[in-house]
Amino acid sequence: MVPLRRPRRLVPGDRVAVVAPSGPVPKDRLDAGCAILRSWGLDVIVMPHVLSVHPSFEYLAGTDEERAADLQEAWCDSSVAGVVCARGGYGVQRLSSLLDWAAMAAVPPKVFVGYSDITALHSAFARLLGVATLHGPMAGAEAFVTSPSTADGLRSMLFGGAAGTVLTSPSVRALVPGVASGVTVGGCLALLAAEIGTPTGLPSAAGAIVLLEDVGEKAYRLDGFLTHLLRSGWLDGVAGFALGSWHDCDPVEELVLDRLGGLGVPIVTELGFGHGPSSITVPLGVPATLDAAAGTLTLDADALT
Repeated sequence: MVPLRRPRRLVPGDRVAVVAPSGPVPKDRLDAGCAILRSWGLDVIVMPHVLSVHPSFEYLAGTDEERAADLQEAWCDSSVAGVVCARGGYGVQRLSSLLDWAAMAAVPPKVFVGYSDITALHSAFARLLGVATLHGPMAGAEAFVTSPSTADGLRSMLFGGAAGTVLTSPSVRALVPGVASGVTVGGCLALLAAEIGTPTGLPSAAGAIVLLEDVGEKAYRLDGFLTHLLRSGWLDGVAGFALGSWHDCDPVEELVLDRLGGLGVPIVTELGFGHGPSSITVPLGVPATLDAAAGTLTLDADALT
């Protein structure tokens, strides 16, 4: 895994577009999240279908074509400096083949933010666009509108994110000691496993610091996802692991040690990103150093230029 092209950091006055590539978002939460973004001096536009609901499948924010059109229009609009997802849920994999990746690759890199189902887009942006992204809170996510530390963390990354930035949390601790450096990849475990073998999934995590988190999963399903990553060879040559939140999941630490401990690389748990009542923002596609004993992930390069 090599470092990716990095977008420029935002400045007050920049335009950001809110898109909903996955599930529908409650209007009150979307309004609250957009108000926070505007309070930072950003010019926020909401794409046309963000509040839409699919006519047959209520778990989707509009049709696949509508969601894809919103995302592509926002990304290719030269007046837009950043794209922020409204929420996760499900639906990204349904629209991936509808995007004109060649047209999107011709656009200079810009900020892209999301997590959960948006993991599939983080992988696609890395593989097909060569662009670093931000695994961070979404405009309509409950944590973004209720947790000041979550919002402050995203703001700091959007307007700063300089080399030397240290990411940690009060509850972080080492599962396997050691220090490792590599480019950050990852996100929601279920989506990482589902993307293997697809045109948009990253072919390998060799040399990478892999971020893993998930929500609402039983132990046997998490076991299956981790085992799939191992058996596919996707984790061959991995440098280290940082575990985030496992909100409403069965306990995972013993399982992670059983499945990943034998790789002999550093592993930290509870770094603080992902689903849950609060979350930190972590750049993907950026060189970083994981120090398990210290419980830190330190950026070795600017997240944004």
